[in-house]
Amino acid sequence: MNVRTEDLDKKNKEAERLIQSNTAKEKALQQKQSRIDTLEAEGQAALERVAGLSKEQALEELKESLLEKAREATAEMVKEMRDRARINANKEAKEVVVSAIQRSAVDHAVESTVSVVPIPNDEIKGRIIGREGRNIRAFEQATGVDIIVDDTPEAVIISAFDPLRREVARMALERLMADGRIHPGRIEELVKKCEKEMQEQLVQIGEAACHEAGISGLHAEIIKLLGRLKFRTSYGQNILQHSIEVAHLTGLMCAQCGLDAKLGRRAGLLHDLGKSIDRFTEGTHVQIGVELAKKYREPKVVINAIAAHHGDEEYTSPISVLAQAADAISGARPGARRETLEIYIQRLQKLEEITNDFRGVQRAFAIQAGREVRVIVEPEKVTDAMAEVMAMDIAKKIESELEYPGQIKVTVLREFRATGLAK
Repeated sequence: MNVRTEDLDKKNKEAERLIQSNTAKEKALQQKQSRIDTLEAEGQAALERVAGLSKEQALEELKESLLEKAREATAEMVKEMRDRARINANKEAKEVVVSAIQRSAVDHAVESTVSVVPIPNDEIKGRIIGREGRNIRAFEQATGVDIIVDDTPEAVIISAFDPLRREVARMALERLMADGRIHPGRIEELVKKCEKEMQEQLVQIGEAACHEAGISGLHAEIIKLLGRLKFRTSYGQNILQHSIEVAHLTGLMCAQCGLDAKLGRRAGLLHDLGKSIDRFTEGTHVQIGVELAKKYREPKVVINAIAAHHGDEEYTSPISVLAQAADAISGARPGARRETLEIYIQRLQKLEEITNDFRGVQRAFAIQAGREVRVIVEPEKVTDAMAEVMAMDIAKKIESELEYPGQIKVTVLREFRATGLAK
């Protein structure tokens, strides 16, 4: 019993000793932790003193630094993606254009300002000229063209910068020779008849162009205006053939880009519609074309393609961009256009415009390659004395507004007719 009691006492003492030892160690650890906290606080304070920043400010700067690095990395990634996309886009765009050009085959011949009319024999040249040149003068006055009768065997040359005027003259001359009655009265009669028939032909030409371009549902007046484009050139390039080519190119590129090919062809065909009447209507061909398209209720995409194909307005549809590209492709093709011819035609147009501004002028024709302007006045509004003054006034205005080589002859024609009927 005593031995057991002694063992318990020993164990109690050992337990007390261990408890005291653990308490001492715990106290020592607390002191060390307190020292560490003190040193950490002192270090933080020293760091803040050196950096001049609080803890919150330091965290904010660290955050900004990390964000800036993230932005730089993102910018590099975006730039790389853009460069890759640009390279791929250029490659795909070239493939689309090349494919469209390869699949589009439109023949073009640079337009001239003369037409050669074959005649059965050289004896008829004298009849075309008439006694003292009265027939040829009447023909030139009625048509506004130059008739060149020279040593060219079995041929008469019609010269005029306006293809429509030249075509009417060709038709009238051929019919005069076939009819055999060549005199001023018959000349005027046939010229008026040919002008009327030409209006009917314009519709047929416009319908054929729509069929070739694969377009339907156009207004009758637009079809007629398209027909007029056959007799309009730009830098020697026939505008109707150019418009058909642009229609094909635009349609092909739209199809490859997943756009409405039919609407693209429509926009391409009508992009130069304003050129059909720009010679006798105020405004640029773009402005005129937009007005015509709005008047005849063309789709908004077509109107924007017309308005934007020379950069006058912003593009609102990818079809407008493709129509502009097709227009540039057609016009820039080697051999399609001649700048010198366009400058010459613009000078003759300006010459006629200056003359037509005068009161009492019925019609004006620039002939002899622009060396003469022939003015036909209304006899009810212009007397003989006024005609002489008008000739001088027109000459002065031409001198002040137009640059030209050599001299320009101004001829004012006043013809008074009295008609009576015998019953």
